[in-house]
Amino acid sequence: MPYVTTDDGVNLYYEVTGSGQDLIFVHEFGGDYRSWEPQVRHFSRRYRCITYNARGWPPSDVPNDVASYSQKRAVQDLLCVLDAVQSRSAHVVGLSMGGFATLHFGLTYPERALSLCVAGCGYGAEPDKRQAFAKECENIAALLIEQGMSAFVDRYAQGPTRVQFQNKDPRGFEQFKAMFKEHSAVGAANTQLGIQRERPSLYDLTDQLKQLRLPTLIVNGDEDWSCLMPGLMMKQTIASAALVVFPNVGHTINLEVPDAFNRELADFLAAVDSDRWPHRDPRAISKSVTGMGN
Repeated sequence: MPYVTTDDGVNLYYEVTGSGQDLIFVHEFGGDYRSWEPQVRHFSRRYRCITYNARGWPPSDVPNDVASYSQKRAVQDLLCVLDAVQSRSAHVVGLSMGGFATLHFGLTYPERALSLCVAGCGYGAEPDKRQAFAKECENIAALLIEQGMSAFVDRYAQGPTRVQFQNKDPRGFEQFKAMFKEHSAVGAANTQLGIQRERPSLYDLTDQLKQLRLPTLIVNGDEDWSCLMPGLMMKQTIASAALVVFPNVGHTINLEVPDAFNRELADFLAAVDSDRWPHRDPRAISKSVTGMGN
């Protein structure tokens, strides 16, 4: 089993499939490297696909200290995996927690990214929801430690942005839950406290987002309520960004509508690889409602 050891001594498990331009996938809180199977099967025909488990997700190491988990550390871990597979630059695709890592990676190491696909990114970002989100992270961490992974997943998976997946694909949803229950309660709790609770609001990054020049695809489901307004804000702020919103879709986008997700991602990657991805025309920005105002 391939592992890379980070500069703080944490072993991260990764897999490489296929050959071609590098394409790395960064998983969400409820998933792991296996969650990207529909994408790896599709894209490994043309790309070298890289998946890995974040710290706290076995078979990667599970540090016991909350201080070992942070948004900056998540970015460094992504970089460590790319270095381990000798990737100079890669298309980076992330969902939710992985979407935040992807975005921050693009802001921190733009020279190592060919493009960014930021999916389901926005939980806790809106300024008026920051306090409530931080409290929920603390409650989740406590529940994980007190009741364990299985009881937590049974409750968490019935959330308002997961039921769409259950309704569309009951078998796929049960598989998602079964794999989710294999995760570490300690790793998940520490992630809630060290990364989710402490990461900066996207709205505090607007000056940095305005400077981002990497081709960026923002992907949301229209019933992933906490990501809709942050997604629109990122579209408006990043001049090289496009926004895709899937109808009647929740948070687990790449598993809930894998074919649609793959099509949009494939079109995006093809445009980037052929140097055809546009930047916003300045004429598209106007304070006037119709463009005919004074």
